[in-house]
Amino acid sequence: MSDTLLRALTRNAGIQIVAARTTGLVERAREIHGTLPLGSAALGRTLTASAMLGSQLKVEDGSVTVQIRGNGPLGAIVCVGDSDGFVRGYLQNPACDLPLREDGKLDVGGGVGRGYLMVIKDIGLKDPVTGTVALTNGEIAADLTRYFAESEQIPSACALGVLVDTDQSIKAAGGYLVQLMPGVRNEDIDRLEKNLAQIRPVSALLAEGQTLEQIIEQVLDGFDVEFLQTSEIGYRCGCSRHKVERALISMGRDELKKMADEQEKSEVTCQFCDKIYAFTREELQDLLTQAES
Repeated sequence: MSDTLLRALTRNAGIQIVAARTTGLVERAREIHGTLPLGSAALGRTLTASAMLGSQLKVEDGSVTVQIRGNGPLGAIVCVGDSDGFVRGYLQNPACDLPLREDGKLDVGGGVGRGYLMVIKDIGLKDPVTGTVALTNGEIAADLTRYFAESEQIPSACALGVLVDTDQSIKAAGGYLVQLMPGVRNEDIDRLEKNLAQIRPVSALLAEGQTLEQIIEQVLDGFDVEFLQTSEIGYRCGCSRHKVERALISMGRDELKKMADEQEKSEVTCQFCDKIYAFTREELQDLLTQAES
C-alpha cells in the first residue's frame, strides 16, 4: 500500500484527527541515510510527525520544520514537511545503536536524550512562526503533544510508530494526531481518553494490514465520524544545483575564497538526500565574483 494521509472529524463532538501511513517514505529515508534500527525509529517518527503537521497548513507553498536537539547519541534530528504532506529529513548520527529497553523496544528516548523540540512554520509571512518546548521523554510523540499544549494551546494526543523488520528494513510506520476543538464536552473527552488507553501501537495495527480508516474508527470509537480527504504522501527532496550555488554564495566571500584556494575540486552533499554536487575551482571563483557583486 502507498503512503497516504487521511483526515477526519467527529460530527457534533469537536474532535479532529489526521492519520498517516509512512512505511515507504521511512524506508526511503533509511536507504538514503543508512540508519540502524534506532535511527530509523527516531527519524521515522519525526518524518511522520512532519507530514501530519505540514498537511495542516492552510497555505499552498508552506512548510513545517521539526527540529529535535537532545544530548543523546543520536544527535540532532531535522525534518521538513511541506503543505502537501511530502517530507524530507536527516539525523546527525544514523549509525547510533543502543541496547533495547527492558520491554524489548528500541530506546528512542535514550538515543535522543534531554533537550528541546522546535517547530518552525513557514506560512508566507516575513518571519516564520516558531515554537519551542523542552523534551518530555525524547520519544517524540509525547514531546509533540507537549508542544501543542504549551505553544499552540491545543489539547492533543499523538501516536507515532516505526516497526523495523529483522533485515533492518521498515515493516510498518505511521501515526495519528487527534486534537480537541473549542467547546468539546467533558463526556466526549472521557470517551476519547478511554479509547486512547485501549488502542494498540499504531505500527502494530499497520503491520497487520489495518487501514487508516480502521485505525481512526478505533481512536474515535463511539463517535459519529466523517472522513474527509485522503492524500498521497512520500519522501521528496527539493535540492538543486542552483540552490546549492545560492547557499555557497550566502557563506560569504571569505569562506568561498578559502574553498576555491584550497582545493582544485570541492563537493557539497545535500543533508536530506545525500546527493553530491561537485564544483571546480573555476566554478567557485565564478560564484565568488557573484558574491562580490
